[in-house]
Amino acid sequence: MNLPNKLTVLRIVMVPFFVFFMLGSFVPHRYLWALLLFCAASYTDHLDGKIARRDNLITNFGKLMDPLADKILVMSALICLVKLDLASTVCVLLIMIREFAITSIRLLAVEQGRVIAANNWGKLKTVSQMVAIIAILLMQHIGTFVPAALPAMTVAGHVLIVIATFFTVVSGIIYIKDNRDVMKG
Repeated sequence: MNLPNKLTVLRIVMVPFFVFFMLGSFVPHRYLWALLLFCAASYTDHLDGKIARRDNLITNFGKLMDPLADKILVMSALICLVKLDLASTVCVLLIMIREFAITSIRLLAVEQGRVIAANNWGKLKTVSQMVAIIAILLMQHIGTFVPAALPAMTVAGHVLIVIATFFTVVSGIIYIKDNRDVMKG
């Protein structure tokens, strides 16, 4: 297994630890620990792709598992945010529906011998989701020191999730439109 694939696997392995800190109300500075783990896991996403392209280490495993690892990380974070009333259930459901739909299209494409690369809208979707999650975790951590600011920061976090949901839905519509031939076949 090459280094980029190991980084992808590491991202998946980090998820249970991230969830532990997110939901572990007994853990001091839990949002800080969750933030650090989420940032580290997100960085492995950047790093594995960069190394794979630079060193020509692109594999079928990486093509399949890298986006799956991203989805596992982001979906785990969003589900935790819903559990903690820091994200709208409707927004997270829309994001999940989009992710399942696009993953299904990708699987159909693979059966047809095609690999569909992420487009700029998909990248914007991923960035908006990760920025929203990071900002929410940071604001919740700051809120433990400045409790008076917490309600406003929580509202700001919900707005960021709505923005991420918008980009997610738009990217999903574009993805389906651009790859409708895969569904015919």
